Amino acid sequence: MEERPVCEYCREGSRQPFFKDKLFITSAITALLVLGSYFMPVLLVFRKAFLEYLKVIWLAILIGLFLGGLIEYYVPREYISKILSKKKASTIINAVGLGFLMSACSHGILAISIQLHKKGASNPAVVSFLLASPWANFPITIMLVAFFGLKGILIILAAIIVAINTGLIFMLLDRYGLIEKNKFSVEVAKDFSILKDIQMRASRYKFTPKTMISDFQGILSGAWALAEMVLWWIIIGIVLASLASAFIPGHIFHQYMGPTILGLFVTLALATVIEVCSEGSSPLAFEIYRQTGALGNSFTFLMAGVATDYTEIGLLWQNVGKRIALWLPLVAVPQIVLLGYLFNRIF
Repeated sequence: MEERPVCEYCREGSRQPFFKDKLFITSAITALLVLGSYFMPVLLVFRKAFLEYLKVIWLAILIGLFLGGLIEYYVPREYISKILSKKKASTIINAVGLGFLMSACSHGILAISIQLHKKGASNPAVVSFLLASPWANFPITIMLVAFFGLKGILIILAAIIVAINTGLIFMLLDRYGLIEKNKFSVEVAKDFSILKDIQMRASRYKFTPKTMISDFQGILSGAWALAEMVLWWIIIGIVLASLASAFIPGHIFHQYMGPTILGLFVTLALATVIEVCSEGSSPLAFEIYRQTGALGNSFTFLMAGVATDYTEIGLLWQNVGKRIALWLPLVAVPQIVLLGYLFNRIF
């Protein structure tokens, strides 16, 4: 492949002092909380919850950042723009289909979603990918079926429906100028062939130790630049989720999360706070179902976490668009609540 810059946006924020870096600040505060738990017993439960969450999601986050680095270094903008930037319904289907091939959890998907945005994917496609990937990917499909049986398939199908509907609505918002355009999208010739371009690049690529080292450095540079954008938000999410897990009594979840309208909205509120990772949320969702028999609440807990979680909203606000961040819960949450209500009534 031809020589390219290591990272197209690695220089963003690189000139500021390290002590002003958001990732450094959030990491330092988190480290102080964890270290403080050894001297203040009240923080002990927080430390245990934080380490449990970290144990569940660290690998998924690393995978997401690494995949983001691969996309940054190897995938030209023309590829993403051709597949995920057209103003057609097929673009949304492509985004959801791409999400099914991913194996990262919701926090790993955050990194990949932002990377797709930086590579030129349309904002409606990014939103659909973000909504579908944590629950419509193959590993989670297996996990949900193991927990819920055939009803797990129903949860997956409902997640796909919400992702597609939301993407189509965002395309309509985009058409009327109600959301931000993606400034990274590029015009691609109609006769441009991704396959032929890959073949041409591969024929020019020279496989040597020097190129291998250069490629690895490029991937790490892209992954690190992405980490500086998203990791501090993820840390904030884990800290808040750990505080909720540590200091909200467990019986509250079961007492107020039954198959009622009140239970549905309580579940919606809690999903906003404690959603951490699809792999970690799935067992919690099954526990809600086992204790209450409310399949709709379990679906709401799973899906609303992505649509309302402050980590996702904050990342979209800062990196994709403020209006997109505001429209996401407004468009997705009513669909989620409606499907959750129907599930509770039918099942």
